[in-house]
Formats: sequence, C-alpha cells, structure tokens
Amino acid sequence: MERRTVGATALTVGAVGLGCMPMHWAYTASQRSGEGALRTVHAALDAGVSLLDTADMYGPFTNELLVGRVLRQRRSEAFVSTKCGLLVGEQHIVANGRPGYVRRACDASLRRLQTDVIDLYQLHRPDPEVPVEETWGAMAELVAAGKVRALGWCAIGAHTHRRSGAGLYDATLRQLERVQQVFPVSCVQAELSVWSREALDTLMPWCASRGVGLLAAMPLGNGFLSGTLTPGQGFEPEDIRARHPRFTAEMMAANQPIVAGLRRVGRRHDASAAQVALAWVLAQGRHVVPVPGTKKAEWAVQNAAAARLRLSEEDLAEIAALPRALGSWY
Repeated sequence: MERRTVGATALTVGAVGLGCMPMHWAYTASQRSGEGALRTVHAALDAGVSLLDTADMYGPFTNELLVGRVLRQRRSEAFVSTKCGLLVGEQHIVANGRPGYVRRACDASLRRLQTDVIDLYQLHRPDPEVPVEETWGAMAELVAAGKVRALGWCAIGAHTHRRSGAGLYDATLRQLERVQQVFPVSCVQAELSVWSREALDTLMPWCASRGVGLLAAMPLGNGFLSGTLTPGQGFEPEDIRARHPRFTAEMMAANQPIVAGLRRVGRRHDASAAQVALAWVLAQGRHVVPVPGTKKAEWAVQNAAAARLRLSEEDLAEIAALPRALGSWY
C-alpha cells in the first residue's frame, strides 16, 4: 500500500483513509450495525488502510468507542484522527473552543479510544466567542504534554459562513494564518471530489506551499459518485442528503452524466466509478489523502484498492471535461 505524509510532521498514512462518521452519524440510521461497523474497520486495516477518522460528536461519543474497540487490539496499525470543538444538543450543535473544554475533551477522547496518544487532533469548528489563538494554544499544549502528535484544521462546512461575493475559503485561510503563528498546522480537512472542486483553487495551493497535508472529505460526493444511488430513491429524515440540494430527485437525475463519465474511465481499468473518483483525488497531489466514509466492509476494501489505480493524462482530461454538478449550495 502506498504511504503518504500528513504535513511537515512526517506522519505517514495509507493512501486512502476510512471516514468512520457514517457508522453512527448523519446517514441512514436504519442501516447502522455495531458489529457490522466493527467488521468494516477491521477490514479496512486488513486492506492496508491506516487512517481512521472520527470525532467526539459522532454519535455523540459512540463512534470513538467503536474505534477504541479496534485500537485495543490493533493500535500499531492505525493512524488515529479525531476532532474536538463541537457539542451536540437535542436539536442543535454549538461550538466550544474554550481552553478548559479542549483539555477535557481530549482526555475523554483518549479514554474512549483506549489509547495514550492521538495521532492527529483536529479543530472541528472555531468558536466565534473565543479567539482562535486561545483554542489552538490549548491544543498545542496537548502536543507538549504528549497526548497528541499533530494538529489539524477541519474546514468542512465553510460554505455555511460564506458571505455573498466572498471566496469559499477566504475566512478559513485567514484563520489558518493566525493559528500558524501559534503552532504548526499539519493538515487541513476539506471537501474535495470530482463534483466539489472548490478546494483546488485556494485551499490546496495554501497547503502545498507550506507542506501541509490535505484530508479530502466526502471524496465520493456523499455516495453519489459511487453510482449506487438511484434518483428519487428518497432518504431517511436524519440523513444529511435529505436536505442537500444535489440530492433532490431532479438534481440526482441531472448529475448522472458525471457518474457515467467515471464509469467510462473505469471500464478502461476494470475499476468502479468509486475507485476512479478516489484515484482522481489521489492524483491531485502527494499531500492529499481521501477519506471516504462507509458502513460496509466490502466498500472499505474496494475504496482501499483505489490506491493502486493510476489514471492516465487522457483519463484526467476526460474527468476534467465532465459537466459541473448542478444543485450546489455554494
């Protein structure tokens, strides 16, 4: 399995990671299975995946507990990434970046994950009520204490703070410059896929020029780019796709040419649409690691195999020419 470096800290991970969120959060609740999720994480490690990406809010807490069950047996094989900074209420999610809370959250994550150290600790969202330097400073103290190896910034959801006429990641880049003065950012996690390429314009160059890794979240477009979803199939109420403008029946049908293009490229390599989508992300740079989420072991293994797929210049040109996705909320 190819290895990639996450930031200047020289922490290495497998070329494709595993996003554990769908096992307990944001997607079809009726398909969740504790034992099935456990098999999925083990299958991913068996297939050469090392990066396990979770967060304390997923569940909340149950996702970290799941990963902890695996780490108890296979800690040396895993690169563990978790996040802090968001609190889940009954009907809302709020940011909390107070230093005292960050320290308590880290200790709680360490207990749930059954490990002495977190490889990558990410700030899920900055707290608008707390100077980001204070939050980041508390996280840096965790590195000094040996509880955390490296720090990362989660830029997913940046669109929710976008002002009219502003660049998608303008605010994120300003915050990254500020926290860089406090402690080095090892990686940034942001959405990047064939149908969401906005990170390539500004965020990717910022990371590349500073030796910062990029964790590509949602590299399969919330499952759409896998070609396994049917227009009009509907989603359960708590599924984030039920409210996503690209997942209406009309927009799913209109965006089918993107999946068709990925399948066309895949036929030349005996690969699935999902594997082509992940190989495209991998082709964006040596510092990029896609983190597809899944609940099923078979898909985790298939995703891991995408690291062996090498797209030609012809393939990349064909993918670049695919129509842009319709129904974006950007």
